[in-house]
Amino acid sequence: MFLEALGSALLGLALAWAAVHRLPDRLPARPVVLATGGLGAVFGAVVTHAALGPGHLLGTLAGAVAVGAVLLSLLIRPAGRRLRRSAAA
Repeated sequence: MFLEALGSALLGLALAWAAVHRLPDRLPARPVVLATGGLGAVFGAVVTHAALGPGHLLGTLAGAVAVGAVLLSLLIRPAGRRLRRSAAA
């Protein structure tokens, strides 16, 4: 389980680093994004490991990356300005 947690944390950090470099203007501060990616991936690994059981390393890492990506997607802000409707419309 230790290697799964370490591997998922590294995958989450790599995913967050790629997101920071790909979308720097649409994400909050870099430490927030890196922490979210790493911790989200570890949380995903724990949940996936609990669901699949021991002996499913690739499945656990895939679940970790999926949960980390979902949590990182929640940090993305909309691009550009949004049109706002007035209360009368």
